[in-house]
Amino acid sequence: QVQLVESGGGLVQAGGSLRLSCAASERTFSNAYMAWFRQAPGKEREFVAAIITSRSGGYTYADSVKGRFTISRDNAKNTVYLQMNSLKPDDTAVYYCAAHGSGSLYYTSSYNYWGQGTQVTVSS
Repeated sequence: QVQLVESGGGLVQAGGSLRLSCAASERTFSNAYMAWFRQAPGKEREFVAAIITSRSGGYTYADSVKGRFTISRDNAKNTVYLQMNSLKPDDTAVYYCAAHGSGSLYYTSSYNYWGQGTQVTVSS
């Protein structure tokens, strides 16, 4: 069974940067689509970014983070990353790593495995 463990969250001032990491327990993740979602208090979990294939490294982002966030993966380390720059208070949320099962990359229901989440707080 795939297990995902996020790390790297914390408190940062607006305009700052953080890098989140998601370590997978099994090599099977290298053949999967991996994604980051986030959930702010009182809101639904929303798509942030996905990396599409292990070879081409194709990716897609939510409009709200385009140009500021970068998703990447290191198959040798079984790890996917989310580099977050120019952070805004609206980026405050718990960030989750997920491994895709089937269906649209943008829906939580398409993902079979989830990490426990890491808190990102951006102060103004």
